[in-house]
Amino acid sequence: MLARASPATRPGSGDRYPVELGPVVGRIRTLCAGTGGSGSTSPPRALTTAHRVHFADARDLARLPSESVELVVTSPPYPMIEMWDDCFAEQDPEIRRALAAGRAWEAFEAMHALLDLVWSEVRRVLVPGGIACINIGDATRTVDGAFALYPNHVRILSRLVALGLSPLPAILWRKQTNAPNKFMGSGMFPPGAYVTLEHEHVLIVRKGDKRSFGSDADRARRRESAFFWEERNHWFSDVWFDLKGTGQSLLDIESRARSGAYPFELAYRLITMFSIKGDTVLDPFLGTGTTLLAAMAAARSSVGFERDESLKRVIEARAKGIVETAIARIHERLSAHTQFIRARRETHGRFGHPNRHYGFPVVTRQEMDLLLNRLVAVRADGDGGFEAEHAAEPQTEFLDDWSWFFAVEEVEPSRRKPGGAADPRARQLELFEATEEV
Repeated sequence: MLARASPATRPGSGDRYPVELGPVVGRIRTLCAGTGGSGSTSPPRALTTAHRVHFADARDLARLPSESVELVVTSPPYPMIEMWDDCFAEQDPEIRRALAAGRAWEAFEAMHALLDLVWSEVRRVLVPGGIACINIGDATRTVDGAFALYPNHVRILSRLVALGLSPLPAILWRKQTNAPNKFMGSGMFPPGAYVTLEHEHVLIVRKGDKRSFGSDADRARRRESAFFWEERNHWFSDVWFDLKGTGQSLLDIESRARSGAYPFELAYRLITMFSIKGDTVLDPFLGTGTTLLAAMAAARSSVGFERDESLKRVIEARAKGIVETAIARIHERLSAHTQFIRARRETHGRFGHPNRHYGFPVVTRQEMDLLLNRLVAVRADGDGGFEAEHAAEPQTEFLDDWSWFFAVEEVEPSRRKPGGAADPRARQLELFEATEEV
């Protein structure tokens, strides 16, 4: 728990407030003293999300109505990676024959032809403005003595564009291997050594134009689903280096080897970035259920399809343990934010706006309604799915008195940025403040 700071005892804060901040300071004191952190005139309502698992082939998503899913987060079997050969060959025996005969590119295309059927269904079930995030790695392989790179991300993106989906800037994330045999080719002799693949792609596409939020309820959900300004600066970079090893403790070794599961943080971050609370997230290649768990943690509903019914036990076991993981991840986000704003005030002085739920400062007005709902419980619904309950109230350990933060305090000249600018991202902040709804 963070120590509660008082304006009377905090060094250097004084108790001086500019006239225009009088209402703000009074508002913060009210938030911390009497309303439990809610800035709403009516108490927030608890949120329940639904999570359905279908053990079925994702090439036919007939169980889902058209335009019923706001976000897709998935990672399909990777064509030309040997661990997936049997999976593809079971669906098309010609693939095994092509590989045995050394017809590598024929096998590559046949594998992707199976995935193409899933991408067609993904397009159908996405709402207008809905987004699909597809995690995929390229493959390197020697077939009949010929070594080659098989560019899975290029082939998939080409198909998505052919279906009419709009490509958006993608993400690369580092998936480093420490295996002693990671280097490929002729070792130290040029030119026969090959570059080692240590990254994967997250392809991001959208169905049509930007999604609209026409009702008051939808706009309110969107405001509550905001992420922190400093998270945006990190998450919306096109290269991620911080996912190594994330979430692997949630997986048993055997099921991870069979499913090729990606890190929990990858799915959680994408869901937080590209959907709002209460949305439905689809994973047509559910595996051990990582996307379903991330949706629970982020207060979104989800639906998953998985061909391997033997993974049911793993999914159920992981669902029982997600509450603790979700609480820890949200606590980590809130703690990181409070540390950020304390550090930023030391170098930039007073800034920002009070969040209506927690009372702590946020950088932009778009974060003022941000609320991270704590996952309270997950229950099996008796019909092959789960129901998750999310608290409506903010976490009490973060309801500190932040009135000292808005006290007038001049930044020492030595701590100001060169040229008199308080922040090199000042123009970015102006743009955020000028546009409440984007």
